[in-house]
Amino acid sequence: EVDLEERLHELDLRSDSDIPDVPPPTDSTPEILKRALSGLSARWKNWWIRGILSLAMISGFFLIIYLGSFMLMLLVLSIQVKCYHEIITIGYRVYHSYDLPWFRSLSWYFLLCVNYFFYGETVADYFATFVQRREQLQFLIRYHRFISFALYLTGFCMFVLSLVKKHYRLQFYMFAWTHVTLLITVTQSHLVIQNLFEGMIWFLVPISSVICNDIMAYIFGFFFGRTPLIKLSPKKTWEGFIGGFFSTVIFGFIFSYFLAQHQYFVCPVEYNSETNRFVTECEPSELFQMKKYSVPPLLQAVLGWETVNMYPFQMHSFALSTFASLIGPFGGFFASGFKRAFKIKDFADTIPGHGGIMDRFDCQYLMATFVHVYITSFIRGPNPSKLLKQLLILQPEQQLSVYKTLKSHLVEKGILQPSLRG
Repeated sequence: EVDLEERLHELDLRSDSDIPDVPPPTDSTPEILKRALSGLSARWKNWWIRGILSLAMISGFFLIIYLGSFMLMLLVLSIQVKCYHEIITIGYRVYHSYDLPWFRSLSWYFLLCVNYFFYGETVADYFATFVQRREQLQFLIRYHRFISFALYLTGFCMFVLSLVKKHYRLQFYMFAWTHVTLLITVTQSHLVIQNLFEGMIWFLVPISSVICNDIMAYIFGFFFGRTPLIKLSPKKTWEGFIGGFFSTVIFGFIFSYFLAQHQYFVCPVEYNSETNRFVTECEPSELFQMKKYSVPPLLQAVLGWETVNMYPFQMHSFALSTFASLIGPFGGFFASGFKRAFKIKDFADTIPGHGGIMDRFDCQYLMATFVHVYITSFIRGPNPSKLLKQLLILQPEQQLSVYKTLKSHLVEKGILQPSLRG
Protein backbone atom coordinates (compact mmCIF):
# COMPACT_ATOMS: atom_id res chain seq x y z
CA GLU A 1 0.00 0.00 0.00
CA VAL A 2 2.85 2.37 0.83
CA ASP A 3 4.56 1.60 -2.48
CA LEU A 4 1.35 2.34 -4.39
CA GLU A 5 0.89 5.69 -2.66
CA GLU A 6 4.50 6.61 -3.47
CA ARG A 7 3.89 5.61 -7.08
CA LEU A 8 0.85 7.86 -7.30
CA HIS A 9 2.80 10.72 -5.74
CA GLU A 10 5.57 10.26 -8.29
CA LEU A 11 2.97 10.35 -11.05
CA ASP A 12 2.02 13.88 -10.00
CA LEU A 13 5.63 15.05 -10.12
CA ARG A 14 6.76 13.39 -13.31
CA SER A 15 7.88 15.38 -16.33
CA ASP A 16 6.59 15.14 -19.89
CA SER A 17 9.35 12.66 -20.67
CA ASP A 18 7.90 10.30 -18.08
CA ILE A 19 4.46 10.11 -19.68
CA PRO A 20 3.67 6.46 -20.55
CA ASP A 21 4.00 5.64 -24.21
CA VAL A 22 0.73 5.14 -26.03
CA PRO A 23 0.88 2.30 -28.57
CA PRO A 24 1.33 3.72 -32.08
CA PRO A 25 -1.68 3.40 -34.40
CA THR A 26 -1.65 0.57 -36.88
CA ASP A 27 -1.42 1.15 -40.61
CA SER A 28 -5.00 1.07 -41.92
CA THR A 29 -4.12 1.74 -45.56
CA PRO A 30 -6.11 -0.58 -47.87
CA GLU A 31 -4.01 -3.37 -49.35
CA ILE A 32 -4.89 -2.33 -52.90
CA LEU A 33 -3.30 1.09 -52.28
CA LYS A 34 -0.27 -0.46 -50.62
CA ARG A 35 0.39 -2.65 -53.66
CA ALA A 36 -0.26 0.14 -56.15
CA LEU A 37 2.14 2.52 -54.39
CA SER A 38 4.74 -0.02 -53.29
CA GLY A 39 7.41 1.30 -55.66
CA LEU A 40 7.30 4.87 -54.32
CA SER A 41 9.31 6.47 -51.56
CA ALA A 42 7.64 6.94 -48.18
CA ARG A 43 7.25 10.69 -48.88
CA TRP A 44 5.47 10.27 -52.19
CA LYS A 45 3.50 7.27 -50.97
CA ASN A 46 2.06 9.45 -48.17
CA TRP A 47 1.34 12.17 -50.74
CA TRP A 48 -0.75 9.86 -52.91
CA ILE A 49 -2.57 8.25 -50.00
CA ARG A 50 -3.50 11.64 -48.53
CA GLY A 51 -4.55 12.92 -51.94
CA ILE A 52 -6.75 9.96 -52.85
CA LEU A 53 -8.43 9.84 -49.45
CA SER A 54 -8.92 13.63 -49.48
CA LEU A 55 -10.73 13.46 -52.82
CA ALA A 56 -12.87 10.60 -51.52
CA MET A 57 -13.83 12.54 -48.37
CA ILE A 58 -14.62 15.71 -50.34
CA SER A 59 -16.81 13.73 -52.75
CA GLY A 60 -18.68 12.17 -49.82
CA PHE A 61 -19.10 15.62 -48.27
CA PHE A 62 -20.68 16.95 -51.48
CA LEU A 63 -23.07 14.00 -51.51
CA ILE A 64 -24.18 14.75 -47.94
CA ILE A 65 -24.70 18.43 -48.86
CA TYR A 66 -26.96 17.28 -51.68
CA LEU A 67 -28.96 15.13 -49.25
CA GLY A 68 -29.81 18.20 -47.19
CA SER A 69 -29.48 19.88 -43.82
CA PHE A 70 -30.66 16.96 -41.72
CA MET A 71 -27.91 14.71 -43.08
CA LEU A 72 -25.36 17.44 -42.39
CA MET A 73 -26.54 17.55 -38.77
CA LEU A 74 -26.15 13.79 -38.49
CA LEU A 75 -22.66 14.12 -39.98
CA VAL A 76 -21.71 16.74 -37.38
CA LEU A 77 -23.06 14.52 -34.58
CA SER A 78 -21.17 11.49 -35.90
CA ILE A 79 -17.91 13.44 -36.12
CA GLN A 80 -18.44 14.78 -32.61
CA VAL A 81 -18.91 11.30 -31.16
CA LYS A 82 -15.86 9.94 -32.99
CA CYS A 83 -13.64 12.85 -31.90
CA TYR A 84 -14.79 12.38 -28.32
CA HIS A 85 -14.02 8.67 -28.54
CA GLU A 86 -10.51 9.30 -29.86
CA ILE A 87 -9.58 11.75 -27.10
CA ILE A 88 -11.13 9.69 -24.30
CA THR A 89 -9.38 6.57 -25.60
CA ILE A 90 -6.01 8.31 -25.31
CA GLY A 91 -6.76 9.08 -21.67
CA TYR A 92 -7.77 5.50 -21.05
CA ARG A 93 -4.64 4.10 -22.69
CA VAL A 94 -2.32 6.40 -20.76
CA TYR A 95 -3.78 5.41 -17.40
CA HIS A 96 -5.10 1.94 -18.25
CA SER A 97 -2.85 0.12 -15.79
CA TYR A 98 -4.70 1.67 -12.87
CA ASP A 99 -8.03 0.22 -13.96
CA LEU A 100 -10.15 3.19 -12.88
CA PRO A 101 -13.66 2.02 -11.93
CA TRP A 102 -16.59 3.18 -14.07
CA PHE A 103 -14.38 5.54 -16.09
CA ARG A 104 -15.54 4.51 -19.54
CA SER A 105 -19.20 4.18 -18.56
CA LEU A 106 -19.27 7.59 -16.88
CA SER A 107 -17.44 9.23 -19.80
CA TRP A 108 -20.11 8.11 -22.26
CA TYR A 109 -22.88 8.88 -19.80
CA PHE A 110 -21.68 12.50 -19.50
CA LEU A 111 -21.54 12.71 -23.31
CA LEU A 112 -25.21 11.66 -23.50
CA CYS A 113 -26.17 14.17 -20.81
CA VAL A 114 -24.46 17.11 -22.49
CA ASN A 115 -25.85 16.20 -25.91
CA TYR A 116 -29.33 15.85 -24.41
CA PHE A 117 -29.02 19.37 -23.00
CA PHE A 118 -27.73 21.05 -26.17
CA TYR A 119 -29.95 19.26 -28.66
CA GLY A 120 -32.96 19.78 -26.40
CA GLU A 121 -32.23 23.51 -26.44
CA THR A 122 -32.07 23.40 -30.23
CA VAL A 123 -35.40 21.56 -30.49
CA ALA A 124 -37.07 24.06 -28.17
CA ASP A 125 -35.59 26.98 -30.10
CA TYR A 126 -36.09 25.96 -33.71
CA PHE A 127 -38.93 23.44 -33.59
CA ALA A 128 -41.33 25.17 -31.20
CA THR A 129 -44.33 24.71 -33.51
CA PHE A 130 -43.63 21.00 -33.89
CA VAL A 131 -43.27 20.56 -30.13
CA GLN A 132 -46.51 22.41 -29.48
CA ARG A 133 -48.39 19.77 -31.49
CA ARG A 134 -46.89 16.87 -29.51
CA GLU A 135 -48.20 16.72 -25.97
CA GLN A 136 -45.67 14.08 -24.96
CA LEU A 137 -42.84 16.49 -25.87
CA GLN A 138 -44.22 19.53 -24.09
CA PHE A 139 -43.32 18.18 -20.65
CA LEU A 140 -39.76 17.38 -21.78
CA ILE A 141 -39.28 20.85 -23.25
CA ARG A 142 -40.87 22.75 -20.36
CA TYR A 143 -38.64 21.05 -17.79
CA HIS A 144 -35.73 20.42 -20.13
CA ARG A 145 -33.07 22.20 -18.09
CA PHE A 146 -34.20 20.64 -14.84
CA ILE A 147 -34.13 17.17 -16.43
CA SER A 148 -30.68 17.87 -17.90
CA PHE A 149 -29.36 19.02 -14.54
CA ALA A 150 -30.87 15.98 -12.80
CA LEU A 151 -29.18 13.67 -15.32
CA TYR A 152 -25.84 15.37 -14.79
CA LEU A 153 -26.22 15.20 -11.02
CA THR A 154 -26.83 11.47 -11.32
CA GLY A 155 -23.52 11.06 -13.14
CA PHE A 156 -21.81 13.33 -10.63
CA CYS A 157 -23.05 11.23 -7.71
CA MET A 158 -22.01 8.04 -9.53
CA PHE A 159 -18.51 9.48 -9.89
CA VAL A 160 -18.30 10.32 -6.19
CA LEU A 161 -19.49 6.82 -5.27
CA SER A 162 -16.86 5.30 -7.57
CA LEU A 163 -13.96 7.01 -5.79
CA VAL A 164 -11.42 4.54 -4.43
CA LYS A 165 -8.99 5.55 -1.70
CA LYS A 166 -5.84 4.62 -3.59
CA HIS A 167 -6.91 6.24 -6.86
CA TYR A 168 -8.41 9.60 -5.82
CA ARG A 169 -5.95 11.77 -7.70
CA LEU A 170 -6.06 9.76 -10.90
CA GLN A 171 -9.86 9.64 -10.85
CA PHE A 172 -10.05 13.40 -10.60
CA TYR A 173 -7.52 13.68 -13.42
CA MET A 174 -9.83 11.66 -15.62
CA PHE A 175 -12.94 13.52 -14.42
CA ALA A 176 -11.29 16.74 -15.62
CA TRP A 177 -10.13 15.00 -18.82
CA THR A 178 -13.72 14.03 -19.61
CA HIS A 179 -15.10 17.51 -19.02
CA VAL A 180 -12.43 19.27 -21.06
CA THR A 181 -13.09 16.81 -23.89
CA LEU A 182 -16.81 17.57 -23.67
CA LEU A 183 -16.04 21.29 -23.85
CA ILE A 184 -13.88 20.84 -26.95
CA THR A 185 -16.13 18.46 -28.89
CA VAL A 186 -19.79 18.82 -27.86
CA THR A 187 -19.90 22.58 -27.32
CA GLN A 188 -18.12 23.33 -30.58
CA SER A 189 -20.19 20.88 -32.64
CA HIS A 190 -23.31 22.50 -31.22
CA LEU A 191 -22.05 25.85 -32.53
CA VAL A 192 -21.51 24.27 -35.95
CA ILE A 193 -25.19 23.29 -36.04
CA GLN A 194 -26.20 26.76 -34.85
CA ASN A 195 -24.24 28.23 -37.76
CA LEU A 196 -25.98 25.81 -40.14
CA PHE A 197 -29.41 27.08 -39.07
CA GLU A 198 -28.36 30.61 -40.06
CA GLY A 199 -27.98 29.38 -43.61
CA MET A 200 -25.95 26.60 -45.17
CA ILE A 201 -23.51 29.15 -46.55
CA TRP A 202 -22.39 29.97 -42.98
CA PHE A 203 -21.65 26.26 -42.58
CA LEU A 204 -20.02 25.53 -45.93
CA VAL A 205 -17.76 28.55 -46.45
CA PRO A 206 -15.95 28.31 -43.07
CA ILE A 207 -15.55 24.53 -43.23
CA SER A 208 -14.41 24.64 -46.87
CA SER A 209 -11.97 27.47 -46.10
CA VAL A 210 -10.30 25.39 -43.40
CA ILE A 211 -10.14 22.38 -45.73
CA CYS A 212 -8.73 24.53 -48.54
CA ASN A 213 -6.12 26.07 -46.25
CA ASP A 214 -5.09 22.65 -44.96
CA ILE A 215 -4.71 21.24 -48.48
CA MET A 216 -2.96 24.26 -50.02
CA ALA A 217 -0.62 24.72 -47.06
CA TYR A 218 0.35 21.05 -47.43
CA ILE A 219 0.90 21.41 -51.19
CA PHE A 220 2.96 24.63 -50.93
CA GLY A 221 4.92 23.19 -48.02
CA PHE A 222 5.51 19.89 -49.84
CA PHE A 223 6.92 21.49 -52.98
CA PHE A 224 8.37 24.81 -51.75
CA GLY A 225 8.72 24.47 -47.98
CA ARG A 226 12.15 25.37 -46.65
CA THR A 227 11.63 27.58 -43.58
CA PRO A 228 10.24 25.93 -40.42
CA LEU A 229 7.18 27.68 -39.01
CA ILE A 230 6.75 26.35 -35.47
CA LYS A 231 8.57 23.78 -33.36
CA LEU A 232 5.34 22.01 -32.36
CA SER A 233 4.85 20.99 -36.00
CA PRO A 234 8.27 20.54 -37.63
CA LYS A 235 6.72 19.82 -41.05
CA LYS A 236 4.89 23.17 -41.13
CA THR A 237 6.71 25.85 -43.10
CA TRP A 238 6.34 29.56 -43.71
CA GLU A 239 6.03 28.87 -47.44
CA GLY A 240 3.07 26.58 -46.81
CA PHE A 241 1.53 29.02 -44.33
CA ILE A 242 1.72 32.00 -46.71
CA GLY A 243 0.69 30.01 -49.78
CA GLY A 244 -2.26 28.58 -47.87
CA PHE A 245 -3.35 32.08 -46.82
CA PHE A 246 -3.54 33.58 -50.30
CA SER A 247 -5.08 30.43 -51.79
CA THR A 248 -7.77 30.32 -49.11
CA VAL A 249 -8.72 33.99 -49.47
CA ILE A 250 -9.12 33.59 -53.24
CA PHE A 251 -11.03 30.33 -52.83
CA GLY A 252 -13.38 31.82 -50.22
CA PHE A 253 -14.15 34.82 -52.42
CA ILE A 254 -14.98 32.66 -55.47
CA PHE A 255 -16.81 29.95 -53.53
CA SER A 256 -18.96 32.57 -51.77
CA TYR A 257 -19.90 34.09 -55.11
CA PHE A 258 -21.16 30.71 -56.31
CA LEU A 259 -23.12 29.86 -53.17
CA ALA A 260 -24.68 33.33 -52.78
CA GLN A 261 -26.64 32.83 -56.01
CA HIS A 262 -28.76 29.96 -54.65
CA GLN A 263 -31.53 30.08 -52.05
CA TYR A 264 -30.67 26.53 -51.00
CA PHE A 265 -27.42 27.82 -49.52
CA VAL A 266 -28.31 31.31 -48.26
CA CYS A 267 -31.73 30.86 -46.65
CA PRO A 268 -31.94 30.02 -42.94
CA VAL A 269 -32.73 26.36 -42.33
CA GLU A 270 -36.24 26.04 -40.90
CA TYR A 271 -38.40 23.10 -40.01
CA ASN A 272 -41.82 22.92 -41.68
CA SER A 273 -44.09 21.09 -39.23
CA GLU A 274 -46.77 20.58 -41.89
CA THR A 275 -44.52 18.69 -44.28
CA ASN A 276 -42.15 17.36 -41.59
CA ARG A 277 -39.19 18.58 -43.62
CA PHE A 278 -36.41 21.12 -43.37
CA VAL A 279 -36.95 23.96 -45.83
CA THR A 280 -34.56 26.56 -47.23
CA GLU A 281 -36.87 28.95 -49.03
CA CYS A 282 -36.90 32.70 -48.47
CA GLU A 283 -36.34 36.10 -49.97
CA PRO A 284 -32.53 36.44 -49.76
CA SER A 285 -31.36 39.16 -47.41
CA GLU A 286 -29.26 42.12 -48.54
CA LEU A 287 -26.12 40.10 -47.88
CA PHE A 288 -26.97 37.93 -50.86
CA GLN A 289 -28.15 40.56 -53.34
CA MET A 290 -25.74 41.81 -55.97
CA LYS A 291 -24.49 45.37 -55.40
CA LYS A 292 -22.16 47.75 -57.19
CA TYR A 293 -19.05 48.93 -55.34
CA SER A 294 -16.48 51.55 -56.24
CA VAL A 295 -12.96 50.23 -56.65
CA PRO A 296 -10.35 52.08 -54.51
CA PRO A 297 -8.24 54.49 -56.62
CA LEU A 298 -5.04 52.51 -56.00
CA LEU A 299 -6.61 49.37 -57.46
CA GLN A 300 -8.28 51.11 -60.40
CA ALA A 301 -4.92 51.60 -62.12
CA VAL A 302 -4.09 47.91 -61.66
CA LEU A 303 -7.48 46.36 -62.48
CA GLY A 304 -8.71 48.97 -64.95
CA TRP A 305 -12.15 48.94 -63.27
CA GLU A 306 -13.90 51.83 -61.59
CA THR A 307 -16.74 49.73 -60.16
CA VAL A 308 -17.30 46.06 -59.46
CA ASN A 309 -20.44 44.01 -58.88
CA MET A 310 -20.33 41.56 -55.98
CA TYR A 311 -22.36 40.15 -53.11
CA PRO A 312 -21.88 41.80 -49.70
CA PHE A 313 -21.32 38.34 -48.23
CA GLN A 314 -18.11 38.08 -50.27
CA MET A 315 -16.58 40.76 -48.04
CA HIS A 316 -17.55 38.73 -44.99
CA SER A 317 -15.98 35.70 -46.64
CA PHE A 318 -12.69 37.60 -46.61
CA ALA A 319 -12.89 37.80 -42.79
CA LEU A 320 -13.78 34.10 -42.55
CA SER A 321 -10.98 33.06 -44.91
CA THR A 322 -8.45 35.23 -43.10
CA PHE A 323 -9.32 33.64 -39.77
CA ALA A 324 -9.21 30.16 -41.29
CA SER A 325 -5.72 30.87 -42.66
CA LEU A 326 -4.05 32.88 -39.88
CA ILE A 327 -5.72 31.77 -36.63
CA GLY A 328 -7.33 28.45 -37.59
CA PRO A 329 -3.96 26.64 -37.89
CA PHE A 330 -3.34 27.32 -34.20
CA GLY A 331 -6.04 24.75 -33.50
CA GLY A 332 -3.79 22.30 -35.33
CA PHE A 333 -0.72 23.50 -33.41
CA PHE A 334 -2.64 23.01 -30.16
CA ALA A 335 -3.49 19.45 -31.22
CA SER A 336 0.17 18.87 -32.15
CA GLY A 337 1.23 19.95 -28.68
CA PHE A 338 -1.35 17.62 -27.16
CA LYS A 339 -0.09 14.68 -29.21
CA ARG A 340 3.52 15.43 -28.35
CA ALA A 341 2.63 15.54 -24.66
CA PHE A 342 1.41 11.95 -24.92
CA LYS A 343 3.98 10.75 -27.45
CA ILE A 344 1.55 9.87 -30.21
CA LYS A 345 1.70 10.64 -33.91
CA ASP A 346 -2.06 10.78 -34.54
CA PHE A 347 -5.23 10.65 -32.47
CA ALA A 348 -6.21 7.41 -34.21
CA ASP A 349 -5.78 5.54 -37.49
CA THR A 350 -9.33 6.02 -38.80
CA ILE A 351 -8.29 7.62 -42.11
CA PRO A 352 -5.17 6.26 -43.85
CA GLY A 353 -2.59 8.98 -44.37
CA HIS A 354 -4.55 11.45 -42.25
CA GLY A 355 -4.78 9.85 -38.82
CA GLY A 356 -7.95 10.13 -36.78
CA ILE A 357 -11.08 12.20 -37.29
CA MET A 358 -9.79 14.64 -34.67
CA ASP A 359 -6.61 15.13 -36.70
CA ARG A 360 -8.75 16.50 -39.52
CA PHE A 361 -11.12 18.58 -37.41
CA ASP A 362 -8.77 20.16 -34.88
CA CYS A 363 -9.00 23.50 -36.71
CA GLN A 364 -12.71 23.20 -37.51
CA TYR A 365 -13.78 23.50 -33.88
CA LEU A 366 -11.90 26.77 -33.42
CA MET A 367 -13.40 28.02 -36.68
CA ALA A 368 -16.93 27.13 -35.56
CA THR A 369 -16.62 29.30 -32.46
CA PHE A 370 -15.33 32.24 -34.47
CA VAL A 371 -18.16 32.00 -37.01
CA HIS A 372 -20.77 31.88 -34.24
CA VAL A 373 -19.25 34.94 -32.54
CA TYR A 374 -18.95 36.72 -35.90
CA ILE A 375 -22.61 36.13 -36.76
CA THR A 376 -23.90 37.27 -33.39
CA SER A 377 -21.61 40.34 -33.38
CA PHE A 378 -21.87 41.61 -36.95
CA ILE A 379 -24.67 39.82 -38.80
CA ARG A 380 -27.62 38.61 -36.78
CA GLY A 381 -30.43 41.03 -35.99
CA PRO A 382 -33.98 40.60 -34.69
CA ASN A 383 -35.63 37.58 -36.29
CA PRO A 384 -39.40 38.22 -36.81
CA SER A 385 -40.00 34.64 -37.95
CA LYS A 386 -38.42 33.17 -34.83
CA LEU A 387 -40.27 35.63 -32.59
CA LEU A 388 -43.59 34.77 -34.26
CA LYS A 389 -43.05 31.07 -33.59
CA GLN A 390 -42.53 31.82 -29.92
CA LEU A 391 -45.68 33.94 -29.80
CA LEU A 392 -47.77 31.21 -31.40
CA ILE A 393 -47.02 28.75 -28.61
CA LEU A 394 -48.22 31.15 -25.89
CA GLN A 395 -51.61 30.81 -24.26
CA PRO A 396 -54.43 32.88 -25.87
CA GLU A 397 -54.57 35.35 -22.97
CA GLN A 398 -50.80 35.83 -23.21
CA GLN A 399 -51.02 36.44 -26.96
CA LEU A 400 -53.79 38.98 -26.38
CA SER A 401 -51.67 40.78 -23.81
CA VAL A 402 -48.77 40.98 -26.26
CA TYR A 403 -51.14 42.26 -28.97
CA LYS A 404 -52.50 45.04 -26.75
CA THR A 405 -49.02 46.09 -25.64
CA LEU A 406 -47.74 46.16 -29.23
CA LYS A 407 -50.78 48.09 -30.43
CA SER A 408 -50.39 50.67 -27.67
CA HIS A 409 -46.71 51.07 -28.55
CA LEU A 410 -47.46 51.59 -32.25
CA VAL A 411 -50.17 54.14 -31.45
CA GLU A 412 -47.75 56.13 -29.26
CA LYS A 413 -45.20 56.21 -32.09
CA GLY A 414 -47.88 57.41 -34.52
CA ILE A 415 -47.68 54.34 -36.74
CA LEU A 416 -51.31 53.38 -35.95
CA GLN A 417 -54.26 55.66 -35.46
CA PRO A 418 -55.88 55.56 -32.01
CA SER A 419 -59.24 54.89 -33.62
CA LEU A 420 -57.97 51.83 -35.48
CA ARG A 421 -59.69 48.63 -34.39
CA GLY A 422 -58.62 45.06 -35.00
